[in-house]
Amino acid sequence: MSQGHTVVCFGEALIDFLAGVEVEGEARAFRQFAGGAPANAAVAVARLGGRSEFVGMLGEDMFGDFLLDSLRAGGAGVRYVRRTQQAKTALAFVSLDADGERSFSFYRPPAADLLFRSSDFDPVCLSECSIFHACSNSLTDPDIAAATLSGMALARDAGALVSLDLNLRPALWPRATPALPLLWQALEAADLVKLAREELEYLEQGRDNDGSVVDRLLRASRLVVVTDGAGPIRWWTRDGSGELPSIAVRAVDTTAAGDAFIGGLLSRLQHAGVDARRFDGFLADRAALARCLRYASACGALAVTRHGAFAALPTHAEACALIDAAQLSASAGPEALA
Repeated sequence: MSQGHTVVCFGEALIDFLAGVEVEGEARAFRQFAGGAPANAAVAVARLGGRSEFVGMLGEDMFGDFLLDSLRAGGAGVRYVRRTQQAKTALAFVSLDADGERSFSFYRPPAADLLFRSSDFDPVCLSECSIFHACSNSLTDPDIAAATLSGMALARDAGALVSLDLNLRPALWPRATPALPLLWQALEAADLVKLAREELEYLEQGRDNDGSVVDRLLRASRLVVVTDGAGPIRWWTRDGSGELPSIAVRAVDTTAAGDAFIGGLLSRLQHAGVDARRFDGFLADRAALARCLRYASACGALAVTRHGAFAALPTHAEACALIDAAQLSASAGPEALA
């Protein structure tokens, strides 16, 4: 794989403190995990055998040190990570229900990741980038939003495919109200858009009368993918659409599911040598697109069977094994699931 085929994941890295089971008469315990959606995606690509770089700002504190060490241990590049003493690393406290669904309490802002500026991007990083990936959590403050949109534009100018996973967390926005015009500005700057079903529904509530959300996205984007937990995966291109089933597993923690999915998708695009120029040709091969989405689905499914974020991300061998097992079960018929 050449130096020019790097997945650059930009945005926040933070600490997920996962709540333990409450025991009467004892203090509640929290386990520390490395997390943050773009950081998760960078590690996901690396664990799947790809080349990735995480780009963002970390605090010069014990949590920033832990994240930097965790990114390195996960295989993600950290050459372009910035550090600051002006703010601490962001924290998120996470509790899980019986189905592994999450509730978040964020300690951000202030936070180091919000202090990244457009001038902090290294031109060498963008020149080596074939795919640039971001999320909406770096749009919640005007200055980091400007940096995010600048990074997307600079990457596009360098010939990279631009990816956006909306990964909407209303609690991170002032007054818990995401700015729809800003969300749309980022969405329409991406070649590839990944949404959860709830995020698609959120965008539909705020749409105008100028067609559907997907129609609007496809005026600028070339692939829109919508996941729905254990439900089917839906996708749209400018030339067609489709649906495929997700892989059934028992979920214990859904924290990194979407990040593992997008990491799987981006790793397969990277493996195929896809950048902005080659993306349309890749999308024209429907069988290749279906295989890519199936692989992403396996990555997301494996992540929910484990606790944590970085810690839950699968390897390429694990993803392939799950796909093979799912295909074997399907060919054996319903009796194999009894």
